Amino acid sequence: MPETRTPSRAALIEIYRIATLIKCADDRFIELIKAGQIASPYYSPRGQELIPAAISVNLRPSDTVVTTYRGIHDQLAKGIPLKPFVAEFMGKATGTCKGKGGPMHITHVASGLPVTTGVVGSGLPIANGLAWAAQLKKTGQVTVCNFGDGATNIGAFHEALNLASVWKLPVVFVCQNNRYAEHTKYELGTSSRTIADRAIAYGMPGVEVDGNDALAMWSAAKAAIDRAREGGGPTLLDAQTFRFRGHLLGDDSHYIPKDEMASAMAADPLPRLRAWLIDQGHASDAALTDIEQTNQSQFEEAVRFGLDSPFPDVAELGIDVLAMEMNA
Repeated sequence: MPETRTPSRAALIEIYRIATLIKCADDRFIELIKAGQIASPYYSPRGQELIPAAISVNLRPSDTVVTTYRGIHDQLAKGIPLKPFVAEFMGKATGTCKGKGGPMHITHVASGLPVTTGVVGSGLPIANGLAWAAQLKKTGQVTVCNFGDGATNIGAFHEALNLASVWKLPVVFVCQNNRYAEHTKYELGTSSRTIADRAIAYGMPGVEVDGNDALAMWSAAKAAIDRAREGGGPTLLDAQTFRFRGHLLGDDSHYIPKDEMASAMAADPLPRLRAWLIDQGHASDAALTDIEQTNQSQFEEAVRFGLDSPFPDVAELGIDVLAMEMNA
């Protein structure tokens, strides 16, 4: 892909704001679950914050994002309002799905996040459908579909990439490649050298990118999104990253070699980005501290809102399931 210009100062600061909001949310959700204030499965995005943050600043509000059950970073990056987001996570009636979707099915159409899937690989065909609708209606919208490296071994991955390429759909496939499919190391379950190599079979660009480098991720995302919006068709981004807190809360990552984990955590992308922004004169320490404190304050307000909200009424069990009869 051709080189693209570097992000503006405002875009860089927004990437940092989003990434640190994701970290703030992750830390707080884990605290709440451990304290018994939330009863929920939890899939931490820690270590992968920069991928959706760098993608999101290239998207329009009307663009759509499809993600998975381990996608709170993608959801927050797309701009879901914090109060209904947290309330849905808690299963409360004030949530985005009235508490009936929960953390594995977060949905907020108004923010451009119509689908969070609970089945590995199932989001790719759905993303094609959203992109096809945009193509037919000529809306200029682009769809971004996020998934892990394990999902690339699902049949839906191959079917979706083939069809997207045949129809030149305005979709960007983003593999957040953290090198482990649940507990299975990449090399033990995937034969191709890289996920990006798989794009060759479907006649689309396959780009391997450092997902923990804000500039590299921004540049790759911009090129892919611009290509899709201009009618050039889909792109597969293989965003290399690492997960710091296991597949789900309670997973001690014992299957990851200790030196591999230590090396990844020593290269934590958030402090690196923070130091770089200050060193390059894009922001002061005080300005970035203010962003971090604002994130914490706003998220804590959303937590209080969620905790104070009621659970859904039992009558909700029969609503949004079957078509309601119209009154005569």
